[in-house]
Amino acid sequence: MVLVSNSSHQNKEIHIRRRISEIYNKREEDFPSLKDYNDYLEEVECMVFDLVDGINVEAIEEKIKKYSQENAEQIMINRARKAEDLTAALAACKAQQPQTDADTSTNNGTTSGTAYSQAPRPTGMGPQPVPIGGGGGADHQRYSMEDEAMMRLKAERATRAGGFSLEISKKRALEEAFASIWV
Repeated sequence: MVLVSNSSHQNKEIHIRRRISEIYNKREEDFPSLKDYNDYLEEVECMVFDLVDGINVEAIEEKIKKYSQENAEQIMINRARKAEDLTAALAACKAQQPQTDADTSTNNGTTSGTAYSQAPRPTGMGPQPVPIGGGGGADHQRYSMEDEAMMRLKAERATRAGGFSLEISKKRALEEAFASIWV
C-alpha cells in the first residue's frame, strides 16, 4: 500500500517538474551573475516543493500564470534553443558509428576511443544549481547568513528532497538498537 502512495507522489512530482520546467526555462547565461541564477533555481525548487506538498497552491499557480504571460517571448526563445540543442546532440549521436565489442577486438587490442568522444545524450533534466566560489566577498557573506527559521525550513526541505523523514530515521535507529541487544 505504501508503494502505491509513494509512486503516485513521485508521479505527481515528475508531472509538476515537467510543467514548471517548460515555463521556467532560463539558463545560466540569461543572468548577470551566478548568484542571480542560483536564486532563480532555488525559487523554482521552492515552487515545485510547495506544489507537490499542496502548500499555497493558488498563489503559486497565479505567480506561474503571471510569469508565463510576462515572459512569453523569452519562454518561446528558450524552448526553441533547447530544441536546437537536442537536435544537434541527436545529429551528433547519429553521425558517429556506434562502437561494439567486435570493433574493439579487431583493433589489435587497442581501443579507438570513440566511446568516450561521443556527444552527450539529451536527458531532459532541468538546470542544476552551480555552487558559488569561496571568494568570501561582502555580498557572499550577506548571502550565506540567514535567520534561524529559514535554516530550519531549508533543513526540513532537504530531508524531504532526499526522500527521508525524521520519523523514518527514528524508527530505523530504534530497530537497529533493539536488533543489537543479545537476549
